[in-house]
Amino acid sequence: MPTHSNQDLVAQPGEMEGWNLPHNRRASFHNLHRIVRYGFSIRAPQILKLTPCSDTRIAQLDSVKKLCNANIFSAMVVLRGDQLAYEQYAPDFAPHQAHTIMSITKTMTHLIFGRCVEDNLIDLNAKVGDYLPEIGSGYADATIQNVLDMNVVNDYSEDYSDPHTTALHHNISMGWRLPAGDTQLTSNREFLCTIKSDDLSNRSGEVNYKSASTDVLAWIAERVSCQSLHDHFVHIAEATGIEHTFHMSTDHTGIPNTNGGVCLSPRDLARFGLVFTRQCRGINDERVGSHCFMDAARSCTGPVYPAPDDQIHYGNQLITNGRWIGHGGWGGQLLIVDPEAATVVVFLSVLENHSASDDNHKRAIVQMAEEIIEL
Repeated sequence: MPTHSNQDLVAQPGEMEGWNLPHNRRASFHNLHRIVRYGFSIRAPQILKLTPCSDTRIAQLDSVKKLCNANIFSAMVVLRGDQLAYEQYAPDFAPHQAHTIMSITKTMTHLIFGRCVEDNLIDLNAKVGDYLPEIGSGYADATIQNVLDMNVVNDYSEDYSDPHTTALHHNISMGWRLPAGDTQLTSNREFLCTIKSDDLSNRSGEVNYKSASTDVLAWIAERVSCQSLHDHFVHIAEATGIEHTFHMSTDHTGIPNTNGGVCLSPRDLARFGLVFTRQCRGINDERVGSHCFMDAARSCTGPVYPAPDDQIHYGNQLITNGRWIGHGGWGGQLLIVDPEAATVVVFLSVLENHSASDDNHKRAIVQMAEEIIEL
């Protein structure tokens, strides 16, 4: 019977998939869980109740007014403990709606990996090949700590201004893009094994960001814990007490895309952020991750971002300035958590330039979050 390829998943001229073209991206980021080829969803049995307690000072901040009135804005939520201090939504986005959080997903891999470290299942000074003998030269001789800190050099590139960047081709094995022509579909882990390096050393002192590194770490965590990644994510979602549906995309074998596959509502992302304010404990005091592993990231021993952001370090799959921790997401998302102040800031937006990247926008969100924390 006559068929044609799903144009949402086909690489268009300029190498972006149909869903990822600038004029489609906003609708896609609001519906990515419906677009990707494979995935699973989770509902929590118990919901963490949030108490409205509006802080009118937040709305009066110039940074909040500017960012929340921009045409790329989707949603913003601020929690102080279980108190809902502020929330705002774009006209085309609802509070219950799922939004892709892209690389903020890496903070969940931080929790999974931290739990394995606390259980003495992983030696941070060991090499990746000690746990994954099948891995390629791009990671085999890298220390676990360097992979956690995005401190490894290999041939995986993540520059979205380059139409041939490896990260976009990674989308094929993640189920976010169709293979071209007669190219065989490979699993995410088969793809990871193809990454190569002649010299893993990062001599720049700056973050060498590679989403593939997160998937390598998650693979190790699954192997040493003898627990599927699916079950790890069920534990996280249930311990968070999410209200709406947690969506995770997977490759065609069912392995979660731990580098950026989660979609969930803004309030539920904020609920997730509260885990870090409770010393990595869930709503019923269950263990989620490791408080010591989180604090190790805050020691700021990992590489820094290039100036003028060189006060921000990357460590253990988190960004930090020594006080707050969090992570950004490609295309305009940010999660910032101040553990001591029990404050969580979630900001979701959709950049519609070709590369979906803007350092000034990311910098402005961080500065806004810092202003809110200081109130």
